[in-house]
Amino acid sequence: MIMSRLFGMIMLSASSLSLSSFLLNVFLAGPNSQLHHRSLNICKYREPFRQTCSRPSSACLFHGEVVNFEGGNGEIKEGLKLKWHDVGPELTEAQKHEISQLSPTMTKRCKAIMRRLICFSKEENLFLLLASWVKTMRPKRCDWLSVLKEVKRVDVSLFLEVMEYALVEESFEANVRDYTKLIDSYAKYDRLHDAQKLFQSMKTRGFLCDQVTLTVLINMYSKAADLRHAEEAFEDIKLLKSPMDKRAYGSMIMAYIRAKKLELAETLLKDMEAEQVFAGREVYKAILRAFSLAGDAEGAQRVFNSIQFAGIVPDSRFCALLVNAYCMAGKIEGARSTIENMRVAGLKPNDKCIALMLVAYRKKNMLDRALDFLMELERDGVVVEQEASEVLAQWLRGLGVVNEVEVALREFLVVKEERKVASNKAKK
Repeated sequence: MIMSRLFGMIMLSASSLSLSSFLLNVFLAGPNSQLHHRSLNICKYREPFRQTCSRPSSACLFHGEVVNFEGGNGEIKEGLKLKWHDVGPELTEAQKHEISQLSPTMTKRCKAIMRRLICFSKEENLFLLLASWVKTMRPKRCDWLSVLKEVKRVDVSLFLEVMEYALVEESFEANVRDYTKLIDSYAKYDRLHDAQKLFQSMKTRGFLCDQVTLTVLINMYSKAADLRHAEEAFEDIKLLKSPMDKRAYGSMIMAYIRAKKLELAETLLKDMEAEQVFAGREVYKAILRAFSLAGDAEGAQRVFNSIQFAGIVPDSRFCALLVNAYCMAGKIEGARSTIENMRVAGLKPNDKCIALMLVAYRKKNMLDRALDFLMELERDGVVVEQEASEVLAQWLRGLGVVNEVEVALREFLVVKEERKVASNKAKK
């Protein structure tokens, strides 16, 4: 039964393919083949299509011919030729436009492959297209880099495919940084499995991991909430026995923050300080924000001190996070002291800081202290803006002094408009 069915299929296909080609095609499309399908959108002006893109270990069909490969790395066996041809005259307006956008500095061989990629059809195979280009055009590394840059502009998913092929192509002269860039790209698009496979492939091919690659892995695992693998990568960096840079430390600190391990993050921050290595501004802000949202005023204050020790001048946003930590912990005096220090340092508290203070005073029912606080700000020329005004208005309405609120708001708007006019005149 099965043999008769197979024979019927062969007879139906005999008009277009040889018997051997057909059987090979059936074999490659079987469940154990290495064929896999990806949705490629080569030209952004065209609908995406289903393209069979494969890296067979032994053979493929290319323009109706059977082509054999050595180990699947793009090296062609002797006696078999890959055919190269340029795009035909029947191009769509979208394709013509995309081709016209190619960089004028590109070499002819680079423009040739870009035209084929832009006009890529579902009957073609990306792997074989690149292999035929390599065999015919003999590109150098600079050509690959030029093509990859343009492909990334046209279609990011295609860029990842072409880059993966280039890594095993001898003419590309791949190095560890090329692998790192592709691993990082996979991580950005949440393709964790592909990134892990590529990392293992990199090691199999004899490339040694360096601190940059391992830092990329830490970032990847951190965003994937995989703290265990992030810690393993960090330990691998330590085994390199070379000075650890702030990026590696910062990536691990961010991993601890995402895992809500603030004590470990702060410990690592202290280890950095001991080695006179300081994290970037965004890392400090992230850990300060984490302590602030947790209402840990003491932890936030320690981080705030570390920020100043690192030579970073805190701005109003840093201070607002510290104020929030004190307010959430119910330590109003600590929050007000922070604002006083801001004023001494020449920083005007922003509307967020003022609103946080008013909310804290309202919880403690300390209206007199709140008004005293606002009067001090007024003397220093600090204008209460929308968020803080709304907090104050809600508070006063809750006390039943609606008319007084309306009068106060009118006066506030008048004063604000007068100051705006005066400020515009001063600028002129």
